[in-house]
Amino acid sequence: MFRHPIVLLSCVALFWGGNAIAGKLAVGHVSPMILTALRWLFAVIFISPFAIARVREQWPIIRKNLVMLFLFGAFGFAGFNALFYYALNYTTAINVTIEQSIMPLIVFFGNFLLFKLKPSALQLIGFSLTLLGVAITVSHGDLTSLLLLDLNRGDALMLLAALLYGGYTVALRYKPALHWQAMIFVLAVSALLSSLPLAYYEYQSGKMLLPDLQGLGVILYIAIFPSLLAQSLYIRGVEMVGGNRANLFINLVPVFGSILAVFILGEVLHIYHIVALVLVVGGILLAERSATTRSEAV
Repeated sequence: MFRHPIVLLSCVALFWGGNAIAGKLAVGHVSPMILTALRWLFAVIFISPFAIARVREQWPIIRKNLVMLFLFGAFGFAGFNALFYYALNYTTAINVTIEQSIMPLIVFFGNFLLFKLKPSALQLIGFSLTLLGVAITVSHGDLTSLLLLDLNRGDALMLLAALLYGGYTVALRYKPALHWQAMIFVLAVSALLSSLPLAYYEYQSGKMLLPDLQGLGVILYIAIFPSLLAQSLYIRGVEMVGGNRANLFINLVPVFGSILAVFILGEVLHIYHIVALVLVVGGILLAERSATTRSEAV
């Protein structure tokens, strides 16, 4: 089932769409930085029995690339998640999932600057549609508010989180040749270590909230599905089809996330959300069609 890249990356989008719902359910039940730290603590515990042998086997490669791998975990895992969960305290799960769709634009721009990978005309149209959809969401249907820089705090934080993860995806091109289990273990440990100072700051500021039963359930879901399974499948997806095409499937996150938000959280799907979703899905279809055509022509 997970051998086909479309199925694999669609599952990633589904799990990440569920991450927004879980993050919203965590509000008032566990504080964002504690949630981030415990998420990666449980992820490390769950994957350790399977990954330790691989880590020992590939330790010379890991040690040689330890700084880079730590930065991957610190920014792509811990930093992104901390901003993501903090954003959900100030905006809706629907907004957060739609705003994630700006990531492919960041990835293509980064690949163009660093590796001179030029997008096709259809891809540019797809990016433009995606950007417009995100702009409509961030502005809550009123694009003039963007001219006044009148952004909700949660929406602004989510855009910053998207920038971090887009940069992480571009940087994956430099990742060493590691087995996926060893890779995820090292990144999860790095995310855990780098999230501890954030949790300590939250404690010092008096904003720490330890998880209750619902908070613990959210942490377990997040540790298994959006953390271990989705991150592992995403890395594999990047290996199979490249960062540009793999990142396009993040545009499916708002589709899954919006559906889940309506049915699980009871959030209201406004007209501007629907317009944004149509633009986002149209963008991914155009860009993916272009990528497929170009690969077949090679």
